[in-house]
Amino acid sequence: METIEIVIGIVVLIALAGVGALAGLVRPRRRRGSLPRPGEAAGRSSVGPRSDELPLPGVGDDAEEPRDSPLRTVDDVELPDELPATERPAPVAGRLVRLRERLARSNSALGHGLLALLSRDTLDESTWEEVEETLLLADVGVDPTTEIVDALRERVRVLGTREPEQLRAMLREELLRAVGTDVDRSLATTRHEGEDGRPGRPAVVMVVGVNGTGKTTTVGKLARVLVAEDKDVVLGAADTFRAAAAEQLATWGERVGVPTVRSERDGADPASVAYDAVKQGIEDEVDVVLVDTAGRLQNKVGLMDELGKVKRVVERHGPVDEVLLVLDATTGQNGLRQAAVFSEVVDITGIVLTKLDGTAKGGIVVGVQRSLHVPVKLVGLGEGPDDLAPFEPEAFVDALLS
Repeated sequence: METIEIVIGIVVLIALAGVGALAGLVRPRRRRGSLPRPGEAAGRSSVGPRSDELPLPGVGDDAEEPRDSPLRTVDDVELPDELPATERPAPVAGRLVRLRERLARSNSALGHGLLALLSRDTLDESTWEEVEETLLLADVGVDPTTEIVDALRERVRVLGTREPEQLRAMLREELLRAVGTDVDRSLATTRHEGEDGRPGRPAVVMVVGVNGTGKTTTVGKLARVLVAEDKDVVLGAADTFRAAAAEQLATWGERVGVPTVRSERDGADPASVAYDAVKQGIEDEVDVVLVDTAGRLQNKVGLMDELGKVKRVVERHGPVDEVLLVLDATTGQNGLRQAAVFSEVVDITGIVLTKLDGTAKGGIVVGVQRSLHVPVKLVGLGEGPDDLAPFEPEAFVDALLS
């Protein structure tokens, strides 16, 4: 019995010794990057470097290409040989003279018709009635027509002349008097000087008119006129009711390097967009801010009231320097009615007559000025980007009579 107990004890001792040896062989390894056990950091290994001398693992060590590899420099990047350049608009001076032939062709009915009537052998009452009718059909207006006819009748009676050149000279003088040569037709596009050391602010030009008159196109062409005069410009796309209007205006601006302030949302508040455009113009210290407004039909009172709101909100930055009304010269008397309604909502300071090359009714220049007591400042003479010209009375009348 004692022998069995001794054997069992020996077996137990051997088993315990084996477990201890096995435990020493399979001691778990410390994970890479884990903290050392207490007291381990202070010890020194008999071989190899100290633990604090080993390189620390970096992010992305397992990646095929380390993330901190050298980046490409500018010299390594292929750049285009030539960056796209902005357009340089044609000079403004002499545009109306340059386009005189086009204007003369379209309005020859007025000038040639009057000269033909005045050159008749007999200037009786029926002839003078035809002269009057020709002027009225050209949308000169009743009062200006009466004044022109009365002045011509008196001069012809006193001088008793029938020479074409003398008649042409008299007609030229009377038409110039009706158009007006002593009217200030300059645009208020000069940046305002600051006061008391404060920075100045840009001139603000609002452009209004009904849809279809070429209003947005006129704003883009006017930007080209100002850029040609070396002015810095900001465009405000406050026509938020037509999705294409803002895009169209931005395209005009891009062509001459002019920024456009617009809303990312269709139907946004036009007054807010106009306000932001002027604000950016002040911050960028530009010369002029051009604000394109939505086309208003003259019989929609609510929309006309909104146009007045746009002007009031913009004037929080300061007075609006110009309010230009765009009219289609081919609409005749309807254009005059539109002008009257717009003048009741905002103070019109100038008229832009578009499509003047497409009508024989050049007399609308006289008629609209007389009805609004506001000068024609710009005229559109074609579809080209530089076919917007400052209005010059002498060049206009000479084109009519050429």
